[in-house]
Amino acid sequence: QVQLVESGGTSVQAGDSLQLSCVFSGFAATVTWAWYRQTPGHERERVAFLTRADTMSYADSVKGRFAISRDAYADTVYLQMNNLKPEDTGVYYCVTKGRPLSGGILKEYWGQGTRVTVSP
Repeated sequence: QVQLVESGGTSVQAGDSLQLSCVFSGFAATVTWAWYRQTPGHERERVAFLTRADTMSYADSVKGRFAISRDAYADTVYLQMNNLKPEDTGVYYCVTKGRPLSGGILKEYWGQGTRVTVSP
């Protein structure tokens, strides 16, 4: 069974740093990883993206402040968030494109989300 479990979301003050983690399991292979967020009054936004070739991309709103990384041995992907702002408040979702151990095609799988609240 495929699972993505995010953790690390909490309430912080503006300017603080926070690291989100996502442990994924049940995959035969994963090829890309991403973090999305849903902020109040906005559409869901992809904030960070990582490929197996270690190519990374970021939303303009987080560029220079957020960093995505992964630990291939631990099947974990991280989102390091620095200099947090109140507008970073929202629910953060881990997404991976992979093929489950049970077989099938490559497709995207989403975690359940972890909430980040940044106070002024």
